Amino acid sequence: MNINATLIAQTITFALLVWFCMKIIWPPVIRALDARKQRIADGLAAADRGKHDLELAAKRSADILREAKGKAAEIIAQGEKLKAEMLDQAKVHAQDEAERIMVAARAEVEQEVSRAREVLRHQVADLAVAGASKILQREVDAKAHAEMLSALKQEL
Repeated sequence: MNINATLIAQTITFALLVWFCMKIIWPPVIRALDARKQRIADGLAAADRGKHDLELAAKRSADILREAKGKAAEIIAQGEKLKAEMLDQAKVHAQDEAERIMVAARAEVEQEVSRAREVLRHQVADLAVAGASKILQREVDAKAHAEMLSALKQEL
């Protein structure tokens, strides 16, 4: 095998190319690869954090939902209680109102009975006077007549 100048020149050129690549080209490529590797690692870490946050959010939402359901049940129970109280109050109010109406009606009936009695007393007194005047067929003085009517009204 002959080693000639071309092979030596090619070896020197290859060595210069390797040295040039190692000094000029490799550092930016390595930095780019390292940066890419770091971004991928950060992305994976962010994905893990996101997954963890999602799990926490799901737990919080379940807790909030449970709490909301509990509050809703409590509000419904309070509403039912308030409804029962309002119904009881309405019944009591209705009974009071019915009693008041009954008392007023009784008072009105008593007034009507009193008026009817008074009217009947006057009519009976008038009938008695008319009957007495027909029986007696004589004139009674006004004073005696008024006294007799008063006494008759008092008796009735």
